[in-house]
Amino acid sequence: MKILGIDSSGMVAGVALVEDGITKAEYTVNDKKTHSQTLLPMLDEISSMLGDDMSDIDAIAVAAGPGSFTGLRIGSATVKGLANAWKKPIIPVPTVEGLAYGMWGSDRIVCPLMDARRSQVYTGIYEFYEDGDNCIMETVLDQCAVPIEQILDKINELDRSVVFLGDGVPVFKEVIASKCHVPYVMAPAFSNRQRASVIACLGEIYMKKGIIQDSSEHAPTYLRLSQAERERKEKGYE
Repeated sequence: MKILGIDSSGMVAGVALVEDGITKAEYTVNDKKTHSQTLLPMLDEISSMLGDDMSDIDAIAVAAGPGSFTGLRIGSATVKGLANAWKKPIIPVPTVEGLAYGMWGSDRIVCPLMDARRSQVYTGIYEFYEDGDNCIMETVLDQCAVPIEQILDKINELDRSVVFLGDGVPVFKEVIASKCHVPYVMAPAFSNRQRASVIACLGEIYMKKGIIQDSSEHAPTYLRLSQAERERKEKGYE
């Protein structure tokens, strides 16, 4: 199976091609350029380097949210356009699950932390267990938007060692140090941010479960209102 993975849910922009269990190519940029400037050139570069016709893929997996509202919209528009042009299905992969899956095989519980502003994080809790020759990721707490203190309280209740990752880690490093009462580590640089190859790999699992959309069905998952929508609501506008 040949899956194109795209992630623009945060500062990281990533495009990857995974085929039959092998990452054929991956292009990742973590800079201040807007994703509308990077995604398609990255895709073109991968296609050129591989000499592949990307339209022969089986599906496009995309980090569907939560995350940056602008980034998610750019990613969604990109995959909808490609899926429509190539007549391929879209596989919506929850962003937080994608982050957690990058810690595949960890014997600790995994807690992604994405900075959602206002002292909140997009987060969830996951663990891996062996099932025969396979390692399966199980959701302990589904992705959600909560205050940082709330997720740390949940971590303390579980009373297990944990690995934190995501762009929220440096933002809330001091809060974690003062309020996390179980052993913890921070994921290293190669696995502490979004990876398009992980989205593609997890997308293949979802596709086998029949979790696919066409271009008309796909829309990002935001989990909460945008800043403009919040301000409008606070002023009493509906």
